[in-house]
Amino acid sequence: MKKPGYYSSGEFARMAGVTLRTIRYYDKQNILKPSLVSEAGARFYTEEDFARLQQILLLKYLGFSLDDIREMTIDDVDYHFLLNSLGIQLKLVKDRLEQMQLVEQAIQDTMDVIQTERTVDWSNMLNLIHLTGMEKSLKNQYQDASNISARINLHSLYSQNTQGWFPWIYEQLDLKSNMKVLELGCGDGELWKENKEKLPKQIELHLTDISEGMLRDARREIGVRDKRFYFQTADACKIPYEDDMFDVVTANHVLFYCEDIGRVCGEIRRVLKPGGIFVCGAYGSSHMKEVSQLVQKFDEHIILSAEHLYERFGKENGRDILDPYFEQIEWRQYEDYLVVPEPEPLIAYVLSCHGNQGQYLPNRYSEFRNYVRKKTKDGFKITKDAGVFVCEIKK
Repeated sequence: MKKPGYYSSGEFARMAGVTLRTIRYYDKQNILKPSLVSEAGARFYTEEDFARLQQILLLKYLGFSLDDIREMTIDDVDYHFLLNSLGIQLKLVKDRLEQMQLVEQAIQDTMDVIQTERTVDWSNMLNLIHLTGMEKSLKNQYQDASNISARINLHSLYSQNTQGWFPWIYEQLDLKSNMKVLELGCGDGELWKENKEKLPKQIELHLTDISEGMLRDARREIGVRDKRFYFQTADACKIPYEDDMFDVVTANHVLFYCEDIGRVCGEIRRVLKPGGIFVCGAYGSSHMKEVSQLVQKFDEHIILSAEHLYERFGKENGRDILDPYFEQIEWRQYEDYLVVPEPEPLIAYVLSCHGNQGQYLPNRYSEFRNYVRKKTKDGFKITKDAGVFVCEIKK
């Protein structure tokens, strides 16, 4: 007997406007499993399964393979996850639209050259090949954006410091009119999006990131019409600017990802003017420690990070790393902690980490969700141990 709120495979397929064969295939491929299987083997789906199907069909429409889709979808339709997923999907669609416009222009340019010069421009052909083979980069961008969004979301929802991290960072920069500012690793531009109204009218801001996808997000968030902003893809090890160019350089939680931190520091000093400052965000060893303890108690095999980033560059060792390159170095602590009263944003944060949780949690997801729900019932407190080093170069 069918339970209320459940739809047979055929009903589910008809309501969704897809074939029954498609639903069965997604089930077989472990992409969309039924919410209930009867003793007789009949498969039933719920309204929540429509959200999963929507995500699958959109990613398929954008050109992703089923293997990619299996990695990119999350078996949770709580509104936190759904809102985050739809937001990232919207960015992905906008990226695809922008890329298709580039493809359109590249095809037109290639045709024009062939028609006018009666010859093939093979560099244009290579450009077309690169433009039409972007699924891998889009997949990586989707996953990166999902991870960043999950981390920011947890902090924005439950941080106890009402000022917020990005407004606090902005204060540390102490920006003035006519300054030239460089940000390394700008991500989606959240620092400037949150503080745009505070910026002087006369200021020059150069936002860089190694990811072109992140830069596209930053351009969209900030707006290309704001002539104070310049966007450029750049590796922090090879900063593409002249010596003594900037009054302020900032890098928010970036240095610990760099392969050669010393080389990056040397490049930052090179592009800073005498009297300029470098403001870099870093974590301490206690940062978010309760999250690691939480998952370790659930399963001791889970490690949320293959390496502790603060050991590469952090609150405890950052001064020693920076000291050869800057004359005055000051650590400024951001006073804050989290109190998380519900499981979903915390689970999203756990899933966003760069560890091995993906090997252990998917098969025990319901169990893990119930475990986290119990831990957050009375509010789960999480330590935040973060701040910035403010480094000055003497005039």
